[in-house]
Amino acid sequence: MTQKKPLVLDVDGTFLKTDLLFEAFWAGLGRAPLPTLRAAARYFSQPAKLKAELARIVTLRLDLMPVTPSVAAEVAQAKEEGREVVLASASDETQVKTLAAAHDLSERVFASDGQTNLKGEAKAQALVSVYGEKGFDYAGNEATDMAIWTHADRAYVVGEVAAVKPLPKVTELEGGWSWRGLLKAIRPHQWVKNVLLLLPLIASHRFDLDTLGPILLGIIAFSFAASSIYIINDLLDLEADRLHPKKCRRPFASGAVPIRVGMMACVVLAVSALGIAAALNWAFFGIVVLYTLTSLAYSLKLKRMRWVDIATLASLYTIRVVAGAAAGQVDVSVYMLIFIFPVFIALGCVKRLTELTLATSDERLPGRGYGRGDRSDLVNVAGLGVFGALLVFFLYTVSDQGEVLYPDTWLMWIAMIPLGWWLIRMVALGWFGKQDYDPIVFAMRDKFGLGLIMIMLSLMFWAAGLWAQWFGG
Repeated sequence: MTQKKPLVLDVDGTFLKTDLLFEAFWAGLGRAPLPTLRAAARYFSQPAKLKAELARIVTLRLDLMPVTPSVAAEVAQAKEEGREVVLASASDETQVKTLAAAHDLSERVFASDGQTNLKGEAKAQALVSVYGEKGFDYAGNEATDMAIWTHADRAYVVGEVAAVKPLPKVTELEGGWSWRGLLKAIRPHQWVKNVLLLLPLIASHRFDLDTLGPILLGIIAFSFAASSIYIINDLLDLEADRLHPKKCRRPFASGAVPIRVGMMACVVLAVSALGIAAALNWAFFGIVVLYTLTSLAYSLKLKRMRWVDIATLASLYTIRVVAGAAAGQVDVSVYMLIFIFPVFIALGCVKRLTELTLATSDERLPGRGYGRGDRSDLVNVAGLGVFGALLVFFLYTVSDQGEVLYPDTWLMWIAMIPLGWWLIRMVALGWFGKQDYDPIVFAMRDKFGLGLIMIMLSLMFWAAGLWAQWFGG
């Protein structure tokens, strides 16, 4: 009886919808940043050594890695036929062996060993030396796999690959990625947060195009900068996201978008943000740099530290307000900064409350320092934030600046009612898990909450005499 030919699978982009080298690099950045960066700098031109060193620095949860459905179907069929299914990859052999064991594949693997980067012709020679010419079928996803396909009996091509030579036996399998997935990774719906840049304009009553135009450009710059950080945050959180009931569907965690595509998009967005910022003014440029560095520190370390993460989130929102003032060259009130910081402390607590309420177990949140036992403390801190915000708002109404801008002080006191109602309602919704995971994004879609904000702003405009100025009377 003739022995059935084995099915040999490439790993990165073929069996898996991700790349183990980039997975190890980003996992290393999150857990051991300095050793990871040293390894990347030292072995950048030696891929086999780099992969071995990264595999030593960080252990990946290979059982969580997203598998390509079309390839998984071929694997299942090959097993039914009694064929050996073998992994052959340029990734490090320790990772490839672990991956093979996790998916009950052949113990025999072909992989980089720290000296030889098993890719292209090197992989072809290794396979032919064991199985012989045309003695195996091979699945791959890149043009470099042509070196192996020409020696294989049948070529399984995952996604769209520009073949440089005609192949006699080809099976095309669904794969690749879409721009729609990348757009989702950029999270344009989160850009709504950057309307905070408009607050200095509203507070100073500078409703003119010379002020509004630069602030709108500033919003674009901040949106691009934020999206670049969202990508970095997702790449650092791959394992935690895959353990999360909803975040596991994010583009990078699910493998819908390759990590290398995300890295390129991140660079383009960051450069665009800094370019727009520099074109506006250097003060705004400095604030964008500060925001980016603070966001990176948050993604790398601070978000894992209890209470520090909430203070950092509040600072990032506050920076947006300062950025609006710098973009529009508007003086920002110290009272405003003191007022909005406790507001964002409260909303930061709401974010964690929502995550804990919606969590499916009592364990601490993956990648965070909170468990369900912290819910009461989070509510207390949120309450202090609400009280602090309302107190500062009141003190502003009786300050010299407040009395000049808002002569009808009693209307400002009435405006505190919808403001307090909105804040308390946000905390309550977080406690009962009736929010999205991001309170700012939720607030922009919450019709009742938006109504309260509109009532508050209307009262403030009335107190400032703006309604009479705009419409007469």
